Amino acid sequence: MTRWNLVIPESTDRAVRTFLARTGGRKGDLSKFVDEAVRRQVLDLTVRGIKDRNAGHDQQEILDLIDEEVDAVRAGRS
Repeated sequence: MTRWNLVIPESTDRAVRTFLARTGGRKGDLSKFVDEAVRRQVLDLTVRGIKDRNAGHDQQEILDLIDEEVDAVRAGRS
């Protein structure tokens, strides 16, 4: 487990803690909340980067390539 020292606006701290208290938050829920938020943000930024990278390519070509690769993997497992 890694410890972070974060500096966030007081209003954000108050909002998150109020939310957790309203929803029955318990000890450790703040860490869980931050962990889930960070994971969600990383996934969102990764997807956005992939979409930006692929924006100049024909969508059908991408889908066809995916289908070909999936079929190749499945054929190798049979």
